[in-house]
Amino acid sequence: MDDDGFLLSLDAIRTQLAAMPCDSYLIRLIHHSTRKPLPGERLWPAAQLLVEPTIRFLRARNRAGFDVYFRPYAPDHNAGYILVDLDNAQPTVLAAMRGNGHEPCVVVETSPGHLQAWVRVSVMPLAPQVATPVSRHLARLYQADRASADWRHVGRLAGFTNQKPRRRLASGLAPWVKVRYTAAALASNSRSLLERAVFAAGAAIFRARPQRQRTAPPCDTAADPAIDSVQAITTYQNCLNHLQIPQRFAQPDWSIADLWIAKQLLSQGAPASSVKSILRLASPRFPRGHSNPEDYLRRTLARATHEIDDATFPARKVQQSRY
Repeated sequence: MDDDGFLLSLDAIRTQLAAMPCDSYLIRLIHHSTRKPLPGERLWPAAQLLVEPTIRFLRARNRAGFDVYFRPYAPDHNAGYILVDLDNAQPTVLAAMRGNGHEPCVVVETSPGHLQAWVRVSVMPLAPQVATPVSRHLARLYQADRASADWRHVGRLAGFTNQKPRRRLASGLAPWVKVRYTAAALASNSRSLLERAVFAAGAAIFRARPQRQRTAPPCDTAADPAIDSVQAITTYQNCLNHLQIPQRFAQPDWSIADLWIAKQLLSQGAPASSVKSILRLASPRFPRGHSNPEDYLRRTLARATHEIDDATFPARKVQQSRY
């Protein structure tokens, strides 16, 4: 019987994580009666979370009265997934979410009639100042639990039992937390959600200028110390969605994305020093494999400026080629 339970847990966890891909996940164990967490928060990569010793450890804690919670993890940021806790949801709520372009990537039944939905709104980590407004907006829109509406709230991990006494079945048994729906994709209207959050947070940095002013050659441009990580990530994310890169490419080439974003910002009149800081602070996993990150940034800005000039002054390019 324990082997059957183990296989149920393994299959449920694997199904949920497959629809919520992330480098690592934070696991939190909270006792149902004391509401105190088991000391220490556990951070595990997906591969380790799916191995037998880990699952048996979590099952043992679950049988001892601990509820198993988790969230995709990004250091000091939201990993791009928003929890919508539909604790007392109307039967039509999931249809409404899909109709509004807020399709969940995962829907979990935490007990009969009680749901939690995860909505993926970004392929990049989101600053708390952006993720929390998105969470609160979705909670208001779908009459979800507003106490759960923040950038780092944990939801239930499927494959374990809900230990809360008031959720017990008529038989007296604790109900299983089950995966009811998965679709590993961004919500189709994620762009407008993020733009709304950025506007609400007052995080817009640059204004488009009526006429483009040529920027100074970026080769020797120092970083802009006025751009902090929150501003950089917000701006990069906004550009990413404006260019529809996540929607067009399942696995973007981030060097190409950096170039496109640099061109967009420079063409809007952003100082080259600011663009350089945005790429350094917000480009995914930067510096990746670049042996000389500063030279990479210099070359990216130089190429972006060159391509903008070619597009803006094509006649000049033709004339120069004649001599």
